[in-house]
Amino acid sequence: MFLRWKQQQRKEKLAAKKKRRKEREALGDKAPPKAIPKTIENQRVYDETTVDPDDEEVAFDEATDEFAPYFNRQTVPKILITTSDRPRGRTVRFCEQLSTVIPNSHVYYRRGLALKRIIPQCIARDFTDLIVINEDRKIPNGLVLSHLPDGPTAHFRMSSVRLRKEIKRKGKEPTEHVPEVILNNFTTRLGHSVGRMFASLFPHDPQFIGRQVATFHNQRDYIFFRFHRYIFKSEKKVGIQELGPRFTLKLRSLQKGTFDSKFGEYEWIHKRREMDTSRRKFHL
Repeated sequence: MFLRWKQQQRKEKLAAKKKRRKEREALGDKAPPKAIPKTIENQRVYDETTVDPDDEEVAFDEATDEFAPYFNRQTVPKILITTSDRPRGRTVRFCEQLSTVIPNSHVYYRRGLALKRIIPQCIARDFTDLIVINEDRKIPNGLVLSHLPDGPTAHFRMSSVRLRKEIKRKGKEPTEHVPEVILNNFTTRLGHSVGRMFASLFPHDPQFIGRQVATFHNQRDYIFFRFHRYIFKSEKKVGIQELGPRFTLKLRSLQKGTFDSKFGEYEWIHKRREMDTSRRKFHL
């Protein structure tokens, strides 16, 4: 009975669709514009912190924030990638592959050394950023990104990690060329801060001859990372080939200054019960 009802519903929808198409063809240029389908994205609740590109206050804040020396080309990114204490095989391989994505990055595996002792050493050696990959049950599940020497520090939950060998139809190993960086859909003040953190990990001038691009795509507050290579099939057709690794991030908190789990001052903390009251409310 239920299947018959579903089939009848499908037939009615198809008939209505054909009728609308014939009406549009008959009206020609006078046909009304197509209705825009409703999605969670275009029904998003307005956020008062959404950034206007021409906002003078935002421009001033960005000209004087912790990332200004990078965007003014006064510093060159130098990244230290480390892990939670005594990492396992999968986390080790992920760090190694991440270091091939981010130029001028160095991997250091912790053996009982506290982050509070690592950060002064990083600053003394002119590192501009510290990335910490945390794991649970041998699986990477968290990422801490701390901009040096004055912060801020972002804490992310990490999921859907795929190493290169786990990606179907992957390309050859990445080259040492500096990739392009694409930051997509970071629209609020908080989103701009997070986007600037990611941008400051990569050198200023991409080497287009390498045809490599690193993408941070924000959708519904989930940040999807992909690493691709352009494939020119002809003068008019261009394809992309994923190189890996891939992963998804969810911002948990943004802390002022460098990493301090006890006395750190937080700019933003994700509180699920208070903030996730509507599916159409996003923060980045």
